[in-house]
Amino acid sequence: MKILLDFFPILLFFAAYKFYGIYVGTGVLMAATVVQMGAIYAIDRKLQTLHKVTLALVLIFGALTLALHDDRFIKWKPTVLYTAMALALAVALWVLHKNYLKLLLGTQLTLPDPVWHRLNVAWIGYSAFMATINGYVAAFYSTEDWVNFKLWGYAFPLVFIIAQGIYIHRHLPQDDNPDAAGS
Repeated sequence: MKILLDFFPILLFFAAYKFYGIYVGTGVLMAATVVQMGAIYAIDRKLQTLHKVTLALVLIFGALTLALHDDRFIKWKPTVLYTAMALALAVALWVLHKNYLKLLLGTQLTLPDPVWHRLNVAWIGYSAFMATINGYVAAFYSTEDWVNFKLWGYAFPLVFIIAQGIYIHRHLPQDDNPDAAGS
């Protein structure tokens, strides 16, 4: 259910863009993101910092796109978001000596500290990669190509999440008692 919620705005944006163009698509993206965040808040009773930043950037860059009638703003929003994520994680890890992934997910996952460190570094690299590739496509390709990249480019996060899950699974505590599973 939550995975569908994650893809909801981009799918609606893509459909609106294909039928009506970038400016209607941008308005739909803004509205769908507001609805998405409302649904997340209704389910979790809170929004994570990343949700708040995403919402703010979609609304700010979307409003600039619509007000100035310039699609560059919405095209560069993902680059700004991913760059901010990479920088925040890097500064927290290497300057403040805090692992924000562990702070956010440590109550849900029990992993050794070196694994948390590697995951954090992987997220920094992934975010930097996504910022770079989006920036490249936004700068050197047409809006049509960028929109197609946004849709088909979702393969990158899916591959990253699956690889991360495989990596994490190896380090999760194992239940040695076979009877416990049937109880």
